Amino acid sequence: MRTERLDAPQVLALAEELAELLTDTVHDGASIGFLAPLDRAAAVAWWRERADGVGAGRLAVWAARDGGRIVGTVTLAFADKPNSRHRAELVKLMVHRDARGQGLGRALLTVAEDAAVAAGITLLHLDTETDSTAERLYDSAGWTRAGVIPDYAASPAGVLRPTTLYYKKVGASVHAPTR
Repeated sequence: MRTERLDAPQVLALAEELAELLTDTVHDGASIGFLAPLDRAAAVAWWRERADGVGAGRLAVWAARDGGRIVGTVTLAFADKPNSRHRAELVKLMVHRDARGQGLGRALLTVAEDAAVAAGITLLHLDTETDSTAERLYDSAGWTRAGVIPDYAASPAGVLRPTTLYYKKVGASVHAPTR
């Protein structure tokens, strides 16, 4: 498998393939902001809307391919306020159900963490559905639970579920002296 960072024209060109991954992930029950059934046209439109953010440097998107097929993605959303430019949010870590259990989620997480460090980011944060498979990944990858918010987001089936917030210090902040 190979992972590549996508630029804005690539996000637009690959929107159909990316939409297939998005719909597969949602239809398999992942709570990533969408309700099931997710219409393919809506998924394509969602990815096309991301291209502007990628082009402006607000988003960084990586896609993992197995052969010629996109089987995973991860995105970093960079903060735009002057007092928060040291942090980024990890969003939309997706692995196609056919590619799960092979370490791809961990590999994509590592790609995003390494890229954040290279960009000067020292703090990452994310949210995920409480008691999900993704939660086990973040726990095992050294992320710290910040807390749980009850009834935060609806699952793809429309049921309100709690969400766990996580953070991870990366880069220079990992080794910075504490006061």
